[in-house]
Amino acid sequence: MTRKEGRDRERYGVLLAMLEDRRRELSAKLRSIRETLPEEVREVKDAEEQSMADIVQEVDFALMQMKSETLAKIDDAIVRLKQGRYGLCLECGHDIAAARLKAVPFADLCRDCQQHQEDQVARERQEKAREFSLSIG
Repeated sequence: MTRKEGRDRERYGVLLAMLEDRRRELSAKLRSIRETLPEEVREVKDAEEQSMADIVQEVDFALMQMKSETLAKIDDAIVRLKQGRYGLCLECGHDIAAARLKAVPFADLCRDCQQHQEDQVARERQEKAREFSLSIG
């Protein structure tokens, strides 16, 4: 085995361990949120307490959805790692900066492509808002 192959194998192991640790952590949090929800639903509350409980429940559901989406992204990153495509931008094919991968280990777009995608989404939202305001005004 060459030095480069040894470094690549070591890097692969570190990245895989990091992604799997993150996955376990999110799975545990998601399981914890799921376990607490049914108990809250069974309690009898007055209107104010029920309103607050509904808000908390909506936040919990939103957190569950975000964590589930993150888990799916981590699973995708593990697949890309095993296929030798981890760290490459899905949009432009260039390397994703190591600092970005350290901060967001499941990132699948480089910073520039991510920014472009976010700008596009913002433009689409503005256009829909403008169309809506024109339709009611």
